[in-house]
This record gives sequence, C-alpha cells and structure tokens, in this order.
Amino acid sequence: MALEFSNPSDAGIRAILSKPATVAVVGCSDNPARDSLKIAKLLKDHGFKVIPVNPQIDADALQSALGEKCYPDLASIPEPVEMVDVFRRSEFVPQIVEEAITKGARILWCQLGVIHLDAARRAQQAGLTVIMDRCPAIEYARLF
Repeated sequence: MALEFSNPSDAGIRAILSKPATVAVVGCSDNPARDSLKIAKLLKDHGFKVIPVNPQIDADALQSALGEKCYPDLASIPEPVEMVDVFRRSEFVPQIVEEAITKGARILWCQLGVIHLDAARRAQQAGLTVIMDRCPAIEYARLF
C-alpha cells in the first residue's frame, strides 16, 4: 500500500514562514557556499532563531556565521525547538523524525530532494506538520 502525502496548503506554509520561531537546521554546514548555511541565514534574517545541528562540525564553528552554538543532535539543544529543517539525505530522516518527536518539535521541514514517506507519516501521526521536498527560500519568494 502506497502512503499518501501532501504538503500543507500555501496558506499553511505562509503561516509557518510568517511566525518566526526556533528552528534547528539539521545538517547545517559551516561552508558559506552550501545551501544549508544560506537557508539558515535566510531564516535568521526573517526573524527565526536558528540553531545549527551537525555532529561533524566543531561546536563553535558556526558561532560567527549564525550567532549560535552548533550541536551534534537535537537532543543536545538545551531549549525547545519548534521547527526542524532537514538538510540530510533521505535515509537519515527516520532517525531525525524520532529525535524531533522526542524534542517536542511542531514542524518537520525536509529540503528539496529530501523525501521519506514512512518517516513523514510517523511524524504526522505524532502531531507534527510535515513539509517535504520544499525550500524556504523558494517558498518565501513564491508566497510573499
């Protein structure tokens, strides 16, 4: 049986992007040429508090770029997180979903090309709003 999935309506995505919150960017790079850092900066510029998550990066590496310490995983973040923005390959999404559920996140946003239907269904069943295969920068340009 194929799992059905559809992203929130344009109004739903607009509502998410128009209410700045704390967002964990999972897979955030410290390389200025990478989309993950560009999108993290865009979210920060739009009033979001952005917390980078990447176990491969030194905890203070993104301090100057984003003004926030980098954490190795969602569980290590010492404050609530409302949205989890995923810049990891699709096979990592199930683990990230479990961490997001445990963390109490409300929104799971998977970037362009990041698609995992089973994990999306699990997140939705746990009460998260799920957006997959979309980019906040593109959505801002399209909806605002």
